[in-house]
This record gives sequence, structure tokens and C-alpha cells, in this order.
Amino acid sequence: MTLTTLLALSVTAYVALIFVLAMVARARVETVEDYVVAGRRLPLYLAAPTLLATWFGAETLLAATDEVHRSGLTGATLDPLGVGLCLLIAGAVFARPLWREKLITMSDIFLRRYGRRAEWLSALLMVPPYFGWVAAQFMAVAGMLELFFGIPPAVGLVLICVVGVTYTLIGGMWAVTLTDALQVALLVVGLLMLGWVAMGQLGDGSVVAGLTRLRDDIPPERWSLVGGDDARALGTWLGVLAAGALGNLASQDVMQRIFSARSEQVAQQACYVAGGTYLVLGVVPVLLGLGAFLVVPEGTETEVLPLLASVVLHPAGTVLFVVALLSMVMSSIDSGILAPATVLARNVAEPLLGGRADMLRLNRWAVFVVGAASLAVAAMGENAYSLLESSYQLGMVSLLVPLAIGVLARRHSSAGATASMIAGTALWVVHQALGVERFLGVGPGVLDISIACTLVSLAAYVAASRIAGDERQRTGQARGEG
Repeated sequence: MTLTTLLALSVTAYVALIFVLAMVARARVETVEDYVVAGRRLPLYLAAPTLLATWFGAETLLAATDEVHRSGLTGATLDPLGVGLCLLIAGAVFARPLWREKLITMSDIFLRRYGRRAEWLSALLMVPPYFGWVAAQFMAVAGMLELFFGIPPAVGLVLICVVGVTYTLIGGMWAVTLTDALQVALLVVGLLMLGWVAMGQLGDGSVVAGLTRLRDDIPPERWSLVGGDDARALGTWLGVLAAGALGNLASQDVMQRIFSARSEQVAQQACYVAGGTYLVLGVVPVLLGLGAFLVVPEGTETEVLPLLASVVLHPAGTVLFVVALLSMVMSSIDSGILAPATVLARNVAEPLLGGRADMLRLNRWAVFVVGAASLAVAAMGENAYSLLESSYQLGMVSLLVPLAIGVLARRHSSAGATASMIAGTALWVVHQALGVERFLGVGPGVLDISIACTLVSLAAYVAASRIAGDERQRTGQARGEG
């Protein structure tokens, strides 16, 4: 039996298994809360793996490894470093107070603190970044299918979209949760195995010698985390780090798992466990990306990680690694589809329909919309890492300031929140559209554009709240108020 045949049979068996698990999970789905937050019943041993599995997917294992291969250690700034820090910050600052709110979506907190207009605007800003994030997963898997099975990228994109959307439709959060623990176990085994074998190959059979070769043979500039020794390089690096560590705090997918925990203590502990594990496991793809610099020609368009697996692993090991990688990417895909679909259904469609819709059915229709939009973005052919970075930056410049004030402050301004979201987003979009690399097109470019736009967002909040004079203490707002 050839490796291709063995891989095809194994991948088919895996896809069949996750659909069986999704059907089992469907029996637990009776209400919208069951579908989107697993009935708020997740213990730590399920909450932590599903948090880890949500983000430790294609962006870490494939896109970040490729970026490290291209640009050195600085390619790890966004992911895994920034994203791992984000989970720790979420646990330290946001997990407990947000869990106590008993929310369904992140936009619900905007409704309670700032009113209907802020809820609607936050939803419209929160959803589009997911299209780029899910598209990055689609593109990564399509690259794997092309490498191992010769499937054209366009066909691969459609296949993975159909599988991801269908699986998400069936089981919702319970299906995701029931499979994530197994997926994390597969990932740990497959990733550590590939790292051990690859380092051994670099060292002619010795892992220690392989690591020593990395230290000695990799050019010193590729070991630079910042990517340069001037102020502009530092500013760019801080911007990328902030996008990963802060831009994701306002994301529905991570908070959806916090809302799903059975207690606020479990929610916080799950963030700490997932964040710490993320940073530790993230070392392996970073080392593999550096090692690939020695064995994979620069300019290679194929994803580095699957290519390394096909070269250095025994056929059985290659099968295990590919299935493990596919399982983690599938977990990221269904999470990335479900999260914005929930926001679309609850915070956009339901208010427009006057609260008369069947919310469970509405959520499933929204899954179709998100899947189709993500497929369209993936078909544009943008670099996966660029899609990820842009999606993280938009969340930071638009939603971080009103979210932080809404959670941490006692007084909140509706006018301030609206102005903050509009100002930060508009300024960032203008810079992106014009391709301007320096803030407002002037100066040495030391201050990263995304950080500058976030500061403008904060300034707009303060100014608008003072002008409107509507700062007041709010203890919560029921749906329907505005």
C-alpha cells in the first residue's frame, strides 16, 4: 500500500469519525445555549483543551512555521508568542468578570454597557476579521491536500469548506468540545514526534547535535526576535506583538469558551492552562521553521511543515502527523465559523427580525453565510500570515478600548464607545487602503499603525464621552433596550 493510499484511507476514516461524534453531540443540543456555549457546563478538562485547540491550528503549525522559515525568529511574534500571551491576559483580566455576565456573545456586553447602537456596530466590526482567519485555515489545508494528494487548490478549498461547515452545523459547541481533547492529544504526539525526528536528522541521529547545528549554522540575524536594531524595527515588532496579544481579546471564539465553562474559576484556569501550553508547544514549530532554513530551499511555495513530515518521518509517522494536523485545523475551522455565526444570528439578524425567529435555526443559517464568505476570501489567494495579521489588527483597533472600559470601569459612555469604534476602524482602514506604512504618512514610522489607531480609539472615547456628557453608571441592559 502506497503512502498516498494510506493517507487517503486514514483521512477518510478521521472525517467519518468526527461526523459520528457530531451526530452524538447533536443529541445534547436542545437550546441555543447548548449549541453555542455547551449549556455552560464544561469542566476544566474540557474547557482548557477546547481553548487550546481553537487557536493552535493552521496559523501556528503552518502559517507561523512558514513565516519563521522565511524571516527567522521574528516570524513567531504574532503566533505563537502573541496569541499565547493573549490567552494568559484573558485569564488574568477578563475571564471572571465576563463569565459572571452570563453572555452568549461578545456583542452582548456592548449592549449591556453601551446600548443597541454599540451592540450592532460591534457585531459588524467583530464578524469580518473571522473571514480572513477561517480563510487562512482553508488555505493551509488546501496546501496539504495539494502536497499529499495532488488536489488542485481551488478544489481543496471547496472540499474543506464543505466539511467544516457541515460538521459545525450538526453539533455546534458540544461537537467541538467532545473532539478537542482527542485532537489535542493527537497533536502533542504528532508534533513532538516530528520535532524529535527532524532535530535528529539535522544532527545525524542526535537531537542535541541537531539543536547545536541550529545554533551554529543559522545566521545570527535570523535569531533576532525583533528583526532589526533600530527604533522602526522595534515599533513594527511591538505592533505585531500587540495585534496577537491584544487584538484577540475582543474575539468571540475565545470568549465563547470562557462563557461555556461551568464556573468563573474554571474559566480563568482554562485560560492559564491553555495559554501556558500554547507557548510551550509553540516552541516546536518555531524550531522546525528555523531548521527548515537549512534543508528547504528559500522561496518554496509548499507549506514547510507537511513537507518536512513527508521527508523525515516513517510512512506510519507521516500518517499520524497529517491526521493530527488535520484534526487541529478542523477544530480551528469549526470554532472560527461558529463564533461569528453566533454574533450574526444573535446581534444582527435577531434584532432585525424583531425577536420572532427560531434562534437555533437562525444560527445554522448564519454558519452557511460565514463559511461562504470565508471561502470567497480564501479564493482571493492572499498569504495566510497576512490574513491572520490583518484580522488580529482590526479587532484591536476597533473593539479593544470599549471592551476594556466596559469590563473594567464603573462608568460607561454610549457616545464614547461608538466614537471609539468608528475612529479606530476608519483610521486603520484608510492606512491599509492607501498602503501607508507610517502613521498619518509622516514621521520616521517608529509608532506602529495599529498601536497608533488604538490610541486614537481611546482618545475618541474620552473626547466623545466628555462632549456628549452621557457618562453614567450602568448595571446591565436587557435585550430590546436601546
